[in-house]
This record gives sequence, structure tokens and C-alpha cells, in this order.
Amino acid sequence: MLYFIISLKKKLKAAKYIKLETSDPNDSRQTIKHTPDGLRYLEVVDKCSDRIAFLDRELGKNIIKLASSNEIDTLLVYTISFLGKNGLDILNTIKTLIILNINIKAEKEGLETLNADGSINNSILTLVNMMSSIYEHEKNIKIQKQKKGIIFAKQKGVYESNGGYKPKLSYSEFINKEKNKNCLIELQKGESIRKSAELSGVSLGTSVKVKKLAEENGDL
Repeated sequence: MLYFIISLKKKLKAAKYIKLETSDPNDSRQTIKHTPDGLRYLEVVDKCSDRIAFLDRELGKNIIKLASSNEIDTLLVYTISFLGKNGLDILNTIKTLIILNINIKAEKEGLETLNADGSINNSILTLVNMMSSIYEHEKNIKIQKQKKGIIFAKQKGVYESNGGYKPKLSYSEFINKEKNKNCLIELQKGESIRKSAELSGVSLGTSVKVKKLAEENGDL
């Protein structure tokens, strides 16, 4: 994947982050551009799976590096949904950028994290903190349910260290099975899930799983 740190004599004022779907024919890229009034900015076009956290994306990391080194002070996005794989990840990205004093401007939501004088937009900060608390609460509930499920399984005598089921294959082990690998190749060629299943001799369900795991691991 395309990845580099921009070295500049003049400080960039902004970066524009554009998230592409993995099915998009275009590739990731980073380009210096100028607005009609001469504002210099870095356009970052990121093609990666929606299931990858922002800080795990190569170009997401680059945005944070530029922010940390004060090379940008503004991040332009069409929608805040570009900033993470789910609600919690998006909030974490926003909080990280707020700490770095970066003004996030989201066109669709019509929001900015900083005011005109550079101070933090308290309305946005309050919303972010409130949503973080909600997500943390939901996470704790999920953990408690998992613990109760383990206790119940142990009482029934069906729980083992691996959860009472056969060991789960790693992504590498699963995708390198001959038929699964062939299915992935067909998907990478642009074939549909159903057609890829037929050509590689796997079930439709397995083809769906191959596609999902490949997208999560950056192979599609």
C-alpha cells in the first residue's frame, strides 16, 4: 500500500481524507493540491477495508503523524464515518485528533471540532464524551455476558480453554487451504461470491467467509 511521510518546506494547512471502498478501481494515493484561493493541502485517498481501525490503516497512521508533527492543523472529510471501522473507533480517532489540536471538518454532518478562535468546540466535546461513555457501557455489558456464558458452559461441562470447540484456524491457515485460496483468487479477479464458489469448488457459505476474512486482512 502507498505510504510515505511528506517532507515540506512550507507547512501544510490541511489534509483531506477520502475513504474508498475496496471494490473501487482507483488506488490509494497522496497528492499535494491547492484550493482556488491558493491554500495548500494534502489529499489522502485511502483504499482499504471498512473493518480496519483508522490507526491501523497505513494512511490513517500518516494523518496522525502529520498531526503530531504540526504539519497540518485541519482534517477535511466528507463524513466522520471515514474515520473508523465502527462508532467507538470513530470516537477514538476524533478524540486523538482533538488532543493534537486538529480541527476536523465533516461536510455531511456540518461539524467542526474547533471554533474560529482555535478553542475546542465544547458541544462536540460533550457529544464525544457522552458517546464514549455509552460505548464503554455497552462494551462492559458484552464482557459480562461473555463471562456468564463461560460460567454456564463450565457448569454444563462443555467449556474448555479453547471455548469447548475445536481450535479456530488462523486466517493464514484458513485462506491457504487449496480451494479457499482458489476462491480468493477468483474474488480478486472480480468474480462474484457465487461464481467464485462455483469455480473453486467451495460452498457459497465458505466463499462468503473467504471474502469477509480477506477484506478484514487487506487481501481484498
